[in-house]
Amino acid sequence: MAITLAELETRLWAAANALRGPVEPADFKTYVFPMLFWKWISDTWTLEHAQAVAEYGPDVDPEVEADFHRFALPDGAHWDQVTKATSNLGAKINTALGRIQQANPDTLAGIFGDAAWGNKERLPEHALVNLIGAFDGLVLNPDEVSHDMLGQAYEYLLKNFADQSGVKAGEFFTPRQVVKLLVRLLDPQPGESVYDPACGTGGMLVETINTVREHGGDTRTLRLYGQEVNLTTSAIARMNLFLHDIEDFKIARGDTLRQPALRQPDGSLSQFDVVIANPPFSLKNWGHETWAGDPRAFCGVPPASYGDWAWIQHMVASMTEQSGRVAVVMPHGALFRSGIEGRIRQCMLERDLVEAVIGLPSNLFYSTSISVSILIFRKSKPVERRGKVLFIDASARFQPGKAQNTLRQGDIDTVAAAYQQAIDGDVDGDLSLAVVGMDEIAANSHDLTVRRYIQAEAAADVDVEAALVTYLEARGALREAESALDLKLKAAGFDA
Repeated sequence: MAITLAELETRLWAAANALRGPVEPADFKTYVFPMLFWKWISDTWTLEHAQAVAEYGPDVDPEVEADFHRFALPDGAHWDQVTKATSNLGAKINTALGRIQQANPDTLAGIFGDAAWGNKERLPEHALVNLIGAFDGLVLNPDEVSHDMLGQAYEYLLKNFADQSGVKAGEFFTPRQVVKLLVRLLDPQPGESVYDPACGTGGMLVETINTVREHGGDTRTLRLYGQEVNLTTSAIARMNLFLHDIEDFKIARGDTLRQPALRQPDGSLSQFDVVIANPPFSLKNWGHETWAGDPRAFCGVPPASYGDWAWIQHMVASMTEQSGRVAVVMPHGALFRSGIEGRIRQCMLERDLVEAVIGLPSNLFYSTSISVSILIFRKSKPVERRGKVLFIDASARFQPGKAQNTLRQGDIDTVAAAYQQAIDGDVDGDLSLAVVGMDEIAANSHDLTVRRYIQAEAAADVDVEAALVTYLEARGALREAESALDLKLKAAGFDA
């Protein structure tokens, strides 16, 4: 009998729990996903081998059989050949995974990450044996587990790993309801290119495929691109896309703000129809020193202590002229901070690049409980939206939760409809919007705080929230300045 999704999810979570104790929950993903991917490759190769034998007989020519296989699997690197070892199991697994990567340099180079399989201090052999045992009873070839089911199970693991990791989850996982909303807002179409410059585990790209498929579009015509700085996370993103049966993609590993990897032959930035991201909020040490003269800084070089408008300018520079659109999640402070960020906002507004600002509920993310916003940019706005910005207050649309609030499907549908229709006033009792001209925004010092333009009665609350954010940021900056001064004084011989 074929396994059900619920059974598959239970078995995969049992594999993760096999590591509990010697391995921190935040590190489960480092070991579980490579094991899952290796088992899938091995079981699929076995099925493909059987298909080749059925068609050409047991003495099928290796070159003929190679056409049956999606990935090359060197002799001695199959799951069943390696996992029965009784000594130095971790070292043998490390060798096998390395050989698989070498045999598939164009597709699988580096895909198993940097787990130290042979380090018995980090991964005791008994924990590794338990992990293998949890996978042994599963058959993960396409005849037993469809790509859709495997993809859903993968997302289930990601969600559980995020729940276990707490604040650290924000480094690799965006809540899927937020991802669904971002994709709905940008409405990707068959034949378009999609780019996430901070792609994490690939959730935005996978949801793009899901959305196009749900609307009856041909997903084979989509081209997916991403960049991710963390080696393990970028490997998980690639595995995620393969397990969802997606082939036309490129995930580059590297620091997007310092060294954007996706470029055209002449060295300029590649451009895409859809650019979507939930980048790290208010990133410090983001590469400020490298942006002097960078063409991405077309509205100015953001301050060293806040990388928010560096991400935005990179994304705007990466969208195509006519069909390009950007959706990016930003912290509240990016909407109103003054100084160079205020001048960058002014430049963006004067170029008529800002199409919409959508205020979301608080406590949606693992990494922060603060309220955030979605900003939407276009180089070629619809005629009726030129010279204006759409503000949507969706801060009351959520399902309360103990650890986190969540967006319901109805919340996503309502916000997406409000963005598409852009009619001034109340959409329902919990959502309001306004279309605001550039003159009014300029009169407010190019402040993009949503409630400044929608609910006058909430102005006092907005001012308190804005003041609190400003105070906390200023206090942090003061501490950094004091620490730097203290170091300089000590270096000069003035010990306190």
